[in-house]
Amino acid sequence: MTSSEVWTEDTATRYDESSAEMFASDVLDPTIDFLAGLAGSGAALEFAIGTGRVGIPLAARGVPVTGIELSEPMADQLRQKVDEATLPVVMGDMATTRVAGEFDLAYLVFNTISNLRTQAEQVECFRNAARHLKPGGRFVIELWVPAIRRMPPGQSAVPMTMGDDGHLVFDTYDLATQACTSHHYFHEPDGSTRYSAGNFRYIWPAECDLMAQLAGLEFESRYADWHRAPFTSDSTSHISVWRKPATGE
Repeated sequence: MTSSEVWTEDTATRYDESSAEMFASDVLDPTIDFLAGLAGSGAALEFAIGTGRVGIPLAARGVPVTGIELSEPMADQLRQKVDEATLPVVMGDMATTRVAGEFDLAYLVFNTISNLRTQAEQVECFRNAARHLKPGGRFVIELWVPAIRRMPPGQSAVPMTMGDDGHLVFDTYDLATQACTSHHYFHEPDGSTRYSAGNFRYIWPAECDLMAQLAGLEFESRYADWHRAPFTSDSTSHISVWRKPATGE
């Protein structure tokens, strides 16, 4: 078991609704187009597949998808949408769990690798991806760039979002350990406020590249988003692709 927090039944039940903006076609369609293009006629493995936000539509595009998921309640939510034959899911963590077979694509979306809260576990996640890839296969992650530049000197918190629905988010950072906690405040219909928090370890893009090297993967490309916009020093997130060398390279 890794240090990743495990989504509870309450969180899993709320997940699709609380992340509704991530299910919108303008967000999801470019993601599926990108991943389907890399998978081609091959199979894909999604680490931390959750409720199937990406895996289900990717499978509907004709890409055979297998998922790994640590939280049984999240997997239960997925299973209400598709059966095991359509999208098999193996229970376990993304750093150590093995799935039978080899894949043309392994991927992690929506900042999920940062749920592993130690550097050693994040390195093992890259190695686990490499173990599952065919020669020439690719590993893709979607990850935010830490908003540390937005922190005033002497402070440890950064406001992130305040939605029209009253959802307020701010992050607190420990620069010594790269630990981050996202604090969420939800305005409920009855006028009350619900609080939840998630704990992460943030990773810089260059650190990801080093983890990939340790896993025997080669850097291929990095973009600011799923539309392949150029990644710059002002980008707030990145889509990064590494490739497992083909036999004989």
